[in-house]
Amino acid sequence: MKYKHLFFDLDHTLWDFERNSSESLLEIFDRFELAGHGVASCDEFISTFSRVNLALWKSFDQGTHTHTYIRENRFRMVFEEMGLVAPTCCTQLGECYLELLPEKKYLLEGAMDVLDHATEQGYVLHIVTNGFDHVQARKMQNSGIFHYFTHIVTNERAQAKKPDPRIFAYALDLARARHEECIMIGDNWEADILGAKRFGLDTVYYNPLGLQYDEVPTHDIRHLHELKAIF
Repeated sequence: MKYKHLFFDLDHTLWDFERNSSESLLEIFDRFELAGHGVASCDEFISTFSRVNLALWKSFDQGTHTHTYIRENRFRMVFEEMGLVAPTCCTQLGECYLELLPEKKYLLEGAMDVLDHATEQGYVLHIVTNGFDHVQARKMQNSGIFHYFTHIVTNERAQAKKPDPRIFAYALDLARARHEECIMIGDNWEADILGAKRFGLDTVYYNPLGLQYDEVPTHDIRHLHELKAIF
């Protein structure tokens, strides 16, 4: 075994964020009767949320926004992006979203198979995520993957977020692992791949769209099943 420790990102890498988020937003659209607030369709609501949320998390990775800012502002920004006046229930929408989202159970295709395979092969598995501490734990518990992981490293625990090298240093210290024993698997080029690479770790870029960058990861895969050939 070349590696001993496998460090996984969670959202968009193992846990199907887009599907789980869309289900949660559909429930919110119906529960809060958002058509009555001028939202043309649930599809528009979901697609607008996806754009706004992606931009906010990119800003978070770059240090521009905080978790609190994202929590408190994303639904207001969604309505503004749709050209609507944000309703007074935006705070309740945000709270409801964070209650519904972690209850969803969908994983990306091949995720459970890969985790079973890695465990059977004797690897020690860990999560390194920029997500909210308690939210990420609930996602993992409800989707049935919590038990696979020895350590769950969040930016709250590490007091640093990917791509900051301090979160990777914290993760390796916690695992009592050496650089050469570890590999980072994730979908976010800047946070997961460049962050880990610049810390001196091997990387697997989960890249279903086949995006191209100037630098190269150790491995570039389109489907999670390809991990079984690496591990």
